[in-house]
Amino acid sequence: MIFPTGGHPPYALLRWLHRERVARFERSLETPEAAQRARLAAILAGAEGSDFAREHGLAPGMSLEQYRGAVPLRAHASLKPWLDRVESAEPGVLSRLPVIQMVQTSGTSGAPKRLPVTMPWAESVGAAQGLWVLGLLRDDEQLAGGAALSIVSPAVTGATSGGVPVGSNTGRMFLAQPWWVRWRAPVPYEVYGIDDVPTRQYAILRHALAADVRSWTAANPSSILLYMRRLREDWAELQRDLADGTLSRLGQRGLARRRLGDEPALPWSLRRVNTWKGGPAAFFVARLPAALGVDVPIREAGITASEGFFATPVDDGDPVAFLDGHLLEFVDGGGQVRWAWELELGREYRLVVSTEAGLYRYDLGDIVRVTGLAGRAPRLVFVRRAGNELSAVGERVTESQLLAVASALGLSALSASLAWAEVPWLRLAYAGATDVSAADFDLRLRAENLEYDDRRATGRLGLPVLSRISDTAFTAWRARRVAEGAPEAQVKDPVILAPERWDELISLSGS
Repeated sequence: MIFPTGGHPPYALLRWLHRERVARFERSLETPEAAQRARLAAILAGAEGSDFAREHGLAPGMSLEQYRGAVPLRAHASLKPWLDRVESAEPGVLSRLPVIQMVQTSGTSGAPKRLPVTMPWAESVGAAQGLWVLGLLRDDEQLAGGAALSIVSPAVTGATSGGVPVGSNTGRMFLAQPWWVRWRAPVPYEVYGIDDVPTRQYAILRHALAADVRSWTAANPSSILLYMRRLREDWAELQRDLADGTLSRLGQRGLARRRLGDEPALPWSLRRVNTWKGGPAAFFVARLPAALGVDVPIREAGITASEGFFATPVDDGDPVAFLDGHLLEFVDGGGQVRWAWELELGREYRLVVSTEAGLYRYDLGDIVRVTGLAGRAPRLVFVRRAGNELSAVGERVTESQLLAVASALGLSALSASLAWAEVPWLRLAYAGATDVSAADFDLRLRAENLEYDDRRATGRLGLPVLSRISDTAFTAWRARRVAEGAPEAQVKDPVILAPERWDELISLSGS
């Protein structure tokens, strides 16, 4: 049993309050087929009477296989005409359920997307989040006290042409938390809405440093590294503000005070960090202990996206497929589509989801790997985005391979793109304490990728060209994405970029 009865008082109370949710989750681990049939029934109930349901012949009582036969796999581009109608506030397009807002993706690896939110969908996401919190509390009673710092973006930042509110999923999830969770937040929610990015980051640190923070949650580990850089840069000003009870940049007085030491370090009894750990995030996770000055347990934040919550972290193992939330399908390397109980240990699959928000057999484009089982439900780790690789002549260089080389060379950040010519080559921008030669990077990448090694040996690829840039260029690149409307908490550090995005990064370095 993942969530046993009993335990220390805070856990036992929270488990009792969510006993029905816990019971459904535990049953889904043992009878995944029944759990997924129930999720399909809920999805079809929401779809009933919509234009999408009529066009695809969806009806209550459909079996899993009938549903699969009625709806083709669909990427975002083919769904966009339907989503445009949702944005214009046209009712009954994808679902009969009211769309309460749209959430916007970060656009780090492509154009930002807007996706609908309905109440049943929000409740499913909240259930997965609640199980995550329950698991944290089960494992550490001290997390019941102190403050819980989260890095989020505003839940609402604007509206569509039809007046539907638009904002970030991290902010929406933050506001959807129970009152007692929000009460433990050291940063007033309105701080996350400060327009000027450096001022917002400073204000978040100012409030957080005055509190007894015991857990720090951020979708991207690179965000935590960014805030630690800001801490060092703004240390003297933060010391003055904390001693005086002010937030000088905003003209605020009478705030909580705290005395800080001489060195820029966190004054907290930090016990836990929660963040993405899979795929390229592993590169940044490995740098967290040194940046934080303390080695604390780091729990995976789950397999989540603006489209939903698909695997929830309930312990220090890999996240468990949340089969009581959305309907999940998995496409293997040969194109065969499987259900969660049909997956093989160690194999990789592309994730396809159906949700109560009007996404039907939506190809998420995320590759996940099965690492184990919780009962009969798979444990999953994120591997990479499907197709997010560099390949001019079939070399298929992935983010994880690039970051493995970057880690071996001690780099703090890396971005790559292709330079197109008769003999193409990789363009690499990096930040680090020492210069790196193109020959050294090339040699290490050849050891990581045999196809790349072959293309280099046969003269089909040229030697990479490296540009050393500052950490501030990467920070400025993130700030520009935020200024364009991307939710700050969801923007990832760039690893593989389109040529025009790479040129933009280089321009920010002054090179």
